[in-house]
Amino acid sequence: MAGLDVKIPSLKLNDGTSIPLIGYGTGTAWFKSDPDGPIDRKLVEAIKTAIKLGYSHLDGAEVYHTEAEVGLAIKESKVPREKLFVTTKVSTNIGDIPNAIDMSLKRFQLDYVDLYLIHSPFFASSDAELQSAWAAMEHVKASGKAKSIGVSNFYLPHLTAIMKTATVAPSVNQIEFHPYLQHVGPDGPLGYMKEHNIVTAAYAPLTAVTKAKPGPCDELLAQLAKKYYVSEGEIALRWCIDQDVVAVTTSGKESRLSDYLRALTFTMTPKEVAQMAEAGKKKHFRGFLKDKFDENDKS
Repeated sequence: MAGLDVKIPSLKLNDGTSIPLIGYGTGTAWFKSDPDGPIDRKLVEAIKTAIKLGYSHLDGAEVYHTEAEVGLAIKESKVPREKLFVTTKVSTNIGDIPNAIDMSLKRFQLDYVDLYLIHSPFFASSDAELQSAWAAMEHVKASGKAKSIGVSNFYLPHLTAIMKTATVAPSVNQIEFHPYLQHVGPDGPLGYMKEHNIVTAAYAPLTAVTKAKPGPCDELLAQLAKKYYVSEGEIALRWCIDQDVVAVTTSGKESRLSDYLRALTFTMTPKEVAQMAEAGKKKHFRGFLKDKFDENDKS
């Protein structure tokens, strides 16, 4: 469904900036094992295609080794910088955040990113280490090198640790989120995030229609796809959007990227959103960070 003329809506963050509700991801499938490897032209072209279709939110990370590709795509797209929302994450160089942001900006060929995240809390062996890293992130924001700052893969103990000493609250926590991982366990962060106006960004939002099939959501996904004349994947994206959750997804296919935007052409009813959530709670599936959690931990 090429050429769908829709504008991706944005969500206001707790620092006054806004984030587009659908992001184009440049990790996972695009991951490069060699940080000094050649430019992946296929990815550059895929990002340019995404930008052309209307994806303004580009999600990267230093550990993906694709920041140079993102920067090149931005440059070649000739879209004004202020029209784009660029996210990256620090992990490899977490011990030197001031240098890490400078290196990321150099690879991007940009003066700033819109959102800078600590990619994971699991580097830290104490609350003090988390708090020190967060203080460094606050300095990055103050310097203007990142418009907004946040975290990724943080659970309740990690969030409460940094908030004890924070002068700036995280704007975003990017986590795996889909019907089969709603973080309902004791360390689930969503209630605390709502209390502190921290936006949830979902990676792997299509899990219920991809690697977690078959499952208890299958029948409802099929019914809703038929009702709204879209694919099950677009239902999965809309389920996030209708909860004010930012959905980060990816594809190298223009037709699929265009189809994803059909998620913006309808709204699920509150009852349908709740039905999906209830069906999802009948199955637990975690696609990432399996080594960090007990297999039955739904946090």
